[in-house]
Amino acid sequence: MITLILRSLIVYCIVLFAVRIMGKRQIGDMQPFELVITLIIADLACIPMSDSTIPIVFGVVPLFTLVILHYLFTLLNRKSIFFRKVLNGRPIIVIDSNGINYNALKKLNMTLNDLTEGLRVAQCFNLNDVAYAIVETNGNISVLLKNSAQPVSNEGMGIDGQQSSLNIILINDGKLLKENLDYLGLTPEYIKSILNEEKIKSVTDVLILSIDKGGEIFLQEKYKPCKTIKKELELNVK
Repeated sequence: MITLILRSLIVYCIVLFAVRIMGKRQIGDMQPFELVITLIIADLACIPMSDSTIPIVFGVVPLFTLVILHYLFTLLNRKSIFFRKVLNGRPIIVIDSNGINYNALKKLNMTLNDLTEGLRVAQCFNLNDVAYAIVETNGNISVLLKNSAQPVSNEGMGIDGQQSSLNIILINDGKLLKENLDYLGLTPEYIKSILNEEKIKSVTDVLILSIDKGGEIFLQEKYKPCKTIKKELELNVK
């Protein structure tokens, strides 16, 4: 009996250590690879705790192997956009100015019930109020409301403001996103000219650069404060 108690305490401490290394995400916020590793760790932890005939090292070694694997995947996830897409997928717009994107729903294997439930969780109960809805890589739904549905709206104050639009990320952690550039009809040379104007030597020095329909650019270098730049552009943003 004492042996089982000691084994359980040892495994508990190891699993707690492993979970602390993995970070503080809740289950619903985990990326797919994080959830898979978490489930396997939970299953492996039960084996040496419940069966005293199995050497405890047979449970500890796989646990530490998964912790190392998680660290490597997290490192690759941070460094490589391609690896990030393979592991996590990418956010997908399911509602835009044309309404619900049925092809996107089929790609995500979502039903309309799943979509409307996610909207309600995001405190949106009327589809007519939604300007954009995006299914994030962790399965959560992010919602951008139309101006008329904002808590303090331009319409309610008698102001004829422009419709809110999505910010399109063009530089992500030092990497230029060519797919998004093509979507907006911009070139890498144009982005580099903006960086030159801001006295930024290289794309790799930029943490994030995004732009919206109005030509407003959000720019932040790594380890430096952010700045907003206004450009006169006609962008291909829906």
